[in-house]
Amino acid sequence: MSRAIPQLNSRSSEIFRQIIDAYLETGEPVGSRTLSRNLGMELSPATIRNVMADLQDSGLLFSTHASAGRIPTEAGLRLFVDGLLEVGNLTDEERRAIEAQGAADGRSLQQTLSEATRVLSGLSNCAGLVVAPKTDSPLRHIEFVSLAPGRAMVVLVTEDGSVENRIVEVPQGMPASVMVEASNFLSARMVGKTIDEAQRQIMGELDTHRRDLDDLTRKLVEAGMATATGDGSDAALIVSGTERLLDDVQAVEDLERVRTLYDALEMKESWIKLLDMARLGEGVQIFIGSENDLFSLAGCSVVVAPYRNSEQEIVGAVAVIGPTRINYARIIPVVDYTAQVVGHLVS
Repeated sequence: MSRAIPQLNSRSSEIFRQIIDAYLETGEPVGSRTLSRNLGMELSPATIRNVMADLQDSGLLFSTHASAGRIPTEAGLRLFVDGLLEVGNLTDEERRAIEAQGAADGRSLQQTLSEATRVLSGLSNCAGLVVAPKTDSPLRHIEFVSLAPGRAMVVLVTEDGSVENRIVEVPQGMPASVMVEASNFLSARMVGKTIDEAQRQIMGELDTHRRDLDDLTRKLVEAGMATATGDGSDAALIVSGTERLLDDVQAVEDLERVRTLYDALEMKESWIKLLDMARLGEGVQIFIGSENDLFSLAGCSVVVAPYRNSEQEIVGAVAVIGPTRINYARIIPVVDYTAQVVGHLVS
């Protein structure tokens, strides 16, 4: 994520930093008079305006109106994050809150990771995400639940307590008896086995039992197995705090960006891309606005870090998603430390 950082003299750098700090705190444009009051230097508003104009010409700031204050561009935020940001330290209380997730105390891995996302969201005041590793725990329960005409939900419960709900398309008007029959057929063969083990057995048996299963039941079984085994991503996404993204909404276009983000989080392809983003380098990765094709339309920043299993393989990721004016100095160490704790947990 290295970028060419323009050379700023001490005066320009300090003015630029003040603009960024004020913007990250308020989300509002910053004017020369405000800066003149806040800066320790004895600089007139006119001098500050000249520096701001130079920063704008460099592509680091922009103004929505000629007489308005400036706010940073994505390039400006990137320069700040890469070259000027002073990352904060976690407090002892924050460390204890994160470390508490490593003490499972009878909770399933899924429950523990869900709690980790809740803590992430609370500490960052943004949405917290964990891409969870694939579970190899045997299944305890599987059934189909009718949702609406043409849609059903496959409920998978593993012996470690993880619960996954996945949506499948079903023929219109499918009777409840078909779902019961499909559930019974799968339960008899899947319970006590991992999903991979069950798949090998069931897909081989479908032809053998073709006469015993009517066409609708067979199609539902096939749809359920296809959904259960997924698309090879071997991952699941746990999200907490998406409602916090609404806190920063100030206009209709902001609301549309949040809706776009919600839609992106619903797509499984997004989870795979998030994990790929975490794999791009060691430690915490930061993607600002359009820099990432995952949430670029939502105008969000993503702070993401991978975590590893006992073989030092990257098996998941921890992330925070929020507006581009998130508190980077606070969120970066939160994401980094959470990834370390989760890594110890899954190992």
